[in-house]
Amino acid sequence: MLLIYFKYYNFLVDSSNLLFDSKLAVREILAPLGISFITFQQIAFLVDASRQEISSCSFPDYILFISYFPHVSSGPIIRHSDFLPLLQADRKMDWDKFSAGIYMFVMGLGKKVLIADVFGSAVDWGYANIDALNSTSAVFVSLAYTMQIYFDFSGYSDMAIGISRMLQLDLPFNFNSPYQADTIVEFWKRWHMTLTGFLTKYLYIPLGGNRKGRARAYVNTLLVFICSGLWHGASWTFVLWGGMHGCFMVFTKHFRKVFDRIPSFLNKSITLLFVNFTWILFRAQSFTVFKQMMGVLMKNDWGKLRDEISVCFRPVVAENLSCPDWLYAVIFSAVILFAVLKCDNVQERAKNMKYSFLSCVWVWVVAVVSILSLSGVTTFVYSLF
Repeated sequence: MLLIYFKYYNFLVDSSNLLFDSKLAVREILAPLGISFITFQQIAFLVDASRQEISSCSFPDYILFISYFPHVSSGPIIRHSDFLPLLQADRKMDWDKFSAGIYMFVMGLGKKVLIADVFGSAVDWGYANIDALNSTSAVFVSLAYTMQIYFDFSGYSDMAIGISRMLQLDLPFNFNSPYQADTIVEFWKRWHMTLTGFLTKYLYIPLGGNRKGRARAYVNTLLVFICSGLWHGASWTFVLWGGMHGCFMVFTKHFRKVFDRIPSFLNKSITLLFVNFTWILFRAQSFTVFKQMMGVLMKNDWGKLRDEISVCFRPVVAENLSCPDWLYAVIFSAVILFAVLKCDNVQERAKNMKYSFLSCVWVWVVAVVSILSLSGVTTFVYSLF
């Protein structure tokens, strides 16, 4: 009930006013930090307790499990089976794990400050000035948001996991290079993995999963994704966003043999284009803004990238150079896109990394540059989810 009040009260009021002309007044409600994540963890705990899947849990352990600070505002979502055994185990200081934790935290901070916020500046200007965009700028802004939300959210998860590693606690990974996925089915096995696991165990399977025939499995899949959309935000745009992913998931599963015959690079392209398109709706947060952005994208006005967008990518050290800002934007975006599509992610690097003097220098450089750049930090995209 608390989640419904804090997150969905105004959504329900607006929907009632729209459908029934009820003229109810909305309220200014400040939602508690991380209420969606905390509520999901409590639901999981209560369901597992009712199924007698929890052998023992003291009240202090329960409070720590619910309020554990590194992940409380943006995940990963942890279940009792992921966390309680870590509290009850006899932990000893593991300096390799501590070093991996520092590496993951610093890389996550760099993702957020040095990549997500750079793209975010361009995205914020673009969505605040849609009428001033040409088609070139609109395409760039949509791609920039695709990068922003990934590096923002995965960066936070890396920091949460990194802090936990330093405390000798192993939180589950939340991202596994999702933009490298061949299909939308694989994408959701790689993106926000703990949310996918939660919805599968506590919603999809109780609804019947795939045990009651293909048609019922497709309906269950669609319902799960609609709920996922509503969890992400209290707006009909989020419901539609979830429904679109659910429909494409059903379509992909139904025609799996067709997709299996398509070359991998083409599958990856189709998936990434679909994800990028739906992120436009996700970022718009209203059908009016979405319609405006789509209108700009389709008006066939392919001109120069707006200077206000390009300047967001100009390095501080290049203030006095004559290189055009649009070139910085193209180079920065191309390098980041290549890294996302081809390179190992932070968790893979932390697992396989051979710690040396050079790796230490690299971590310190990223840490110092990130800290010096903190003055321009924006809010986390997922901070209110």
